[in-house]
Parts: sequence; C-alpha cells; structure tokens
Amino acid sequence: MSRIDESLAMDRRRFLRATLCGGALLAVGGSYALPRLLAAGAEGGVPALVHTPPGDVVLECFADDGRDLGPCHVPRLVLTDAQWRARLSPLAFEVMRRDGTERAFSGSHERPAQRGIFRCVACATALYNAATEFDSGTGWPSFWRPIAKQNVIETRDDSLGMERVAISCAGCDSHLGHVFNDGPPPTGLRYCMNSVALRFIPRTA
Repeated sequence: MSRIDESLAMDRRRFLRATLCGGALLAVGGSYALPRLLAAGAEGGVPALVHTPPGDVVLECFADDGRDLGPCHVPRLVLTDAQWRARLSPLAFEVMRRDGTERAFSGSHERPAQRGIFRCVACATALYNAATEFDSGTGWPSFWRPIAKQNVIETRDDSLGMERVAISCAGCDSHLGHVFNDGPPPTGLRYCMNSVALRFIPRTA
C-alpha cells in the first residue's frame, strides 16, 4: 500500500475539478473503467465521489458473534458529499471517499487479542474475520481473505504509476485498501486495509 501525501491529494482534487469543468468522466483501463459518477452540488468545488447508484445489493450477512446468517438484500448506502463528511471522521472521509491512505502504523486494528469480526466503519458490512488477520509487517491490518467474497469489490487501480487492485466495501462502495499476491497460505493473498475504514467487533462468547 502506497502512502499518499498531502500534495498528491491536492493534485487529485485539481484533476477532478478540471474533469468536471470539461464535462468528461475519468475512465481507467478500458473494460476496467471506474464506475464513478460526479455528483452535482458538491461543496468546496470538489465533486463528491458517488461510486455506484442507489439500489439493493446482495451481501453475506454475519451476526456480531461471527455466525453466518446467509445472503441478504440490503440497500446500498449512497450519500452526498456533505452527508459522508458528517458520517465519517476527516481521515476516514479522505481514505474511504477520496481513495487516500492512512499513515503506516497509525491504526489500532493490527492483530487484536481476541476473536471477532471487522465491519465497514461507514455501513457496518461484515468484511473480515479476525482469525484471517496476520502480521504483514507493513503497518496496516492485513488479512488473507475477506469474510465473504461478495462483501468486497475489486477494481483496477492505475494511480501512482503502478498497477494494483483496489478493494471497496460492497455495501457502500467506500475505499478500504488494496489486495496483493504476497500473502500467506492458504490463499497467498494480502488484503492490506486502512485501519480507519474498519470497526472491530469483539466476540464475547
């Protein structure tokens, strides 16, 4: 996971503003075009990133104790820019709605001492089981698989001059982190997440 500094974030804002004024939508990589719509009326001249339109989404639902409750239809959480800012902390907003990255080793969710699950801090979708977390040495919470494949969205990310696979929450399409092919068995994957995007629910029983 690459660190995005303040100047890079400012460049992204300028680019998005220029794109809006030019009447064009940003697309990346042909068939991997990012499904983002520029929302009208965003504050501060920076368009809100509404990644997907409203509607139901089928998720795998889990109780707080980790029990799999099966597939469930839930309304996808789609908010305005102002509503996201009110719902999330400033850092969570930058990470989850502006595709930013928190500073390494700044989070609080590396290797919790007890069993539990991680939910999306924005919409409470179940994302990871603590049993699949491992110490990657990167400074970000890392997992070798999501709690359910349908609960996350994978998209191609060509930003910063490199090819990566970005991970978003299927319940609200908020950016969570990236997945890499350098994880441990049994999957060989490393889902490298931003701690600020996760809420840990400890298992009490």
